[in-house]
Amino acid sequence: MDWQLDAPEVRVLGALMEKETTTPDYYPLSLNALVSACNQRSNREPVVSYDEDTVETALDGLRAKGLASRITSVDSRVPKHEQRFAEKCNLGRREAAVMCVLMLRGPQTVGELRGRTERLYAFDDLEAVESTLHRLDEVGFVRKLPRQTGYKEQRWAHLLSGDVEVAAEPAEAAPAGPGERAPSDRERIAALEQELAQLKRQFEDFRRSFE
Repeated sequence: MDWQLDAPEVRVLGALMEKETTTPDYYPLSLNALVSACNQRSNREPVVSYDEDTVETALDGLRAKGLASRITSVDSRVPKHEQRFAEKCNLGRREAAVMCVLMLRGPQTVGELRGRTERLYAFDDLEAVESTLHRLDEVGFVRKLPRQTGYKEQRWAHLLSGDVEVAAEPAEAAPAGPGERAPSDRERIAALEQELAQLKRQFEDFRRSFE
């Protein structure tokens, strides 16, 4: 890729891609509808509160990169907006669905992606999702992140905003031997707090899926 997207551009592009499939009767989107799509509380991580100026600026950036376009017609005085990312990058429905969910919800495991792409594309199994991710990896759109505390599986992230820097989970420490320092209570508490925060985020994702 010879371009990178900032956070508002990623959210706007993801919202356009989602609504193109889930609400085709109302697509392309007006600026007002697009602001609402960016700021909705379900199926978004993180939840944001963009104003019209922020979304309009993001649209300007996307149009400059050839990833979105503005549509005007005699039937409506309100301009509409649509995404060109899938066409420009020659993405099929599978690839577009995975990229869309990664843009809207951040790094995710293969299982999370399969469940969250159902409204966009119904994958037959986890292997089909993995195969799609590997194709996207080959063209530099995604990468597999190091395993992290709180996750049994590794997560995948999009690279539309550049590389994702995530520290790998350290190897499990062996019991301290003579003369070696065992982890302090503060270190153990910090690790537990990190795991608890991760569990809270996972529960919040689960709760939002029913909203």
